[in-house]
Amino acid sequence: MLDMKRLRLLWELSARGTVAAVAEALNYTPSAVSQQLAILEREAGVPLLRKSGRTLELTAAAEALVADAEGLLAGLERAEAALHRGLPEVSGSIRVAVFQTAVLAIMPQALRRLRTEHPQLRVETVQYEPEQALRETWARGFDLVVAEQYPGHAAPHFAGLDRQPLTSDRIRLALPAVGVGGEAFDRVRTLADAAELPWVMEPRGAASRHWAEQACRAAGFEPDVRSETADLQAHVRLIESGNAVALLPGLVHVGPGFGADAGSERPGIRLVTLAGDPHRTIFTAARAASGGRPALAAVREALEHEAAILDLV
Repeated sequence: MLDMKRLRLLWELSARGTVAAVAEALNYTPSAVSQQLAILEREAGVPLLRKSGRTLELTAAAEALVADAEGLLAGLERAEAALHRGLPEVSGSIRVAVFQTAVLAIMPQALRRLRTEHPQLRVETVQYEPEQALRETWARGFDLVVAEQYPGHAAPHFAGLDRQPLTSDRIRLALPAVGVGGEAFDRVRTLADAAELPWVMEPRGAASRHWAEQACRAAGFEPDVRSETADLQAHVRLIESGNAVALLPGLVHVGPGFGADAGSERPGIRLVTLAGDPHRTIFTAARAASGGRPALAAVREALEHEAAILDLV
């Protein structure tokens, strides 16, 4: 009989591409992964791997085995969920990937609620870029992801991931408070008025960067991006100090000292509504096979409760 743990390693190799990536994801050494795959090949009695330069490729037999392994892994998750549904208390461990603004604005309150209502539940959170986090959740690196999607920029879909809407927030042009940045900043009333100003944006490749560049181009100009950082708190500081403008979603304005109303202006920042009133969508995604797990349902419920409290429209 084939060993399920070794089948999981073969599935991981198919999903991640290299032995080194599998080892890193599962906290193994590359040699341990290679050894276990070699044992699996002997158990199967047919070649599963072939060398292609410095990498390993899956044979046709291995590809067929991977397809079956996917169903077996999903079945194990469903069985685990059924087992936990029979327990008197919500317990276990849930690993959540979440992007920065949700970490700051939603997660602290959700974690406090979970700690009070389900003291036997352990929740681990890791800040992760949404598109990568979706793939990692599909690949079983996380149990749940809190992700974002900008207008006209769909987040990637992975088979077997169940998406549920969490909330949405308005995207607006953020400028320094009047008198801080100077006359060029103070006279801005529309996005087009910001054509000559310095901008801060996330690095290229981020969905927010692509959306912001397209919005500026639709307004008739190429943004002068002088600062790049994935840290939206740094965006806020550059704007507050009169050094940049940016297109920021409403969740950025929720946090300690700023109240729960994302419709109000943050001290030191002036907000300008954009034509068409664009909104960013925030959602959670988890593997459908684990959807019946009480711990996962509890985390989603806490996130939805805290998101509903925020006035993000």
